[in-house]
Amino acid sequence: ITKPGIRRLARRGGVKRIRGLIYEESRGVLKIFLENVIRDAVTYTEHTRRKTVTAMERDGKLRRGAYWSSNGLSAIN
Repeated sequence: ITKPGIRRLARRGGVKRIRGLIYEESRGVLKIFLENVIRDAVTYTEHTRRKTVTAMERDGKLRRGAYWSSNGLSAIN
């Protein structure tokens, strides 16, 4: 994810100023989060003996992980 992309996400979350070191930290946190979501989606897809991961698996993982709100993804606490 690019520096401007991280900045846009931070602005959406209400952040006004961003320290330079936060970009690498944000990339690391995002990578771990996505690895977990993708791993669980692939595991579920394999369990159902399919080869294509659908939005259903992705959304299911996000809901089970308490990252889902009525407006979409919620803040990770």
